[in-house]
Amino acid sequence: MLPREEYVEQAYLFKTLRARMETTATQELMRSIRHEILASTQLPMAMEFMYMELKHSGGMAPAMAKMSHYFAPFQTYLMAEAERDDGKFDFQTALEILEKEAVCRANGLSPTGMFMYQLEAVSRNRLRYDQALKAMADDPVYDENWRQWILIVRGQLGIIDIADLIYVRSEYFCIRTKKPPEKPILFGEKEGRIALATRKKDPTYLFSAFQRHLDYPEVPRRKYGESEEQTLKKLQRTVEKLESRVKFLEDELRGGIDITKFYVKESEKR
Repeated sequence: MLPREEYVEQAYLFKTLRARMETTATQELMRSIRHEILASTQLPMAMEFMYMELKHSGGMAPAMAKMSHYFAPFQTYLMAEAERDDGKFDFQTALEILEKEAVCRANGLSPTGMFMYQLEAVSRNRLRYDQALKAMADDPVYDENWRQWILIVRGQLGIIDIADLIYVRSEYFCIRTKKPPEKPILFGEKEGRIALATRKKDPTYLFSAFQRHLDYPEVPRRKYGESEEQTLKKLQRTVEKLESRVKFLEDELRGGIDITKFYVKESEKR
C-alpha cells in the first residue's frame, strides 16, 4: 500500500479529469493537471509517463499496467475496460469509480469494505468477472488469506450464490454451527448475518445492505442510453487515438522513430 497522500492526490486527479473532460482533450488535461498535483508525491512522474503513453497509443491503461508498483491491478483493469474500443463501459463512470476507490484507500477502508465495493462496481456495470476478480486478488489491500478466497470466488461465482460464499467464511457461520473454523474467517458476525438474510435473493439487496452497514461509498452505476454530449466525448477520444496512431505511422515512414527523445537526461535523474 502507498502512503495516504498518494491516494488523496489520485482521487483529485480522477475527479478533476472527470470534471474537465467536457471542454478539454485528455492529453491536454494530463499536462495541465500535473502542475496542480502535490510535488512531494510520485503522481506527477506517473502522470508524465501516462501522458506519453496517451500521446502515442491513445490510452492510459498500458502505462498504468507498467507501473504496477504504483497503480493497483484493479485500477488498471477499470481503465482498460473504459478504453476498450468495443466496450460499453462509460469512461466518466470509470473515473468516478476510481475516484471513490482512491478515497477508500486513503481512509483505510477495511478489506471487507473494499472487496464489496469493487465487486459491486463490477456487477452493477456488467464488467467481466473473471479478469476483475483476478485483478482484485492481486491488490495489495488483501493479505494471502483474502487472495486465496477471492480466487475461489473467481472459480465458483455463478455456480454458488455470492451470499453463500460469504456466509460460510464468516464468524456467524461458526456461531450457528457451533464448529471451529476449518479455514480463516474473513467476515465478522454482522457480515455473516447480512449474507444469510439475503441468500437466494437479488444480489442488489446484498450489496445495498453491505453498503449501508460497512459505510463505503455508493457505487456509480452504468448509464444506459447516451446523451449527445456523451457521444461527442467518445468521438473525441476516438479521434485522439487515431491522431496518435497516424503520427506514429508518419514518423515510421519518415525513416524510423527517434526513441532517444524518450530517454531521461542525466540532469533530470539527479
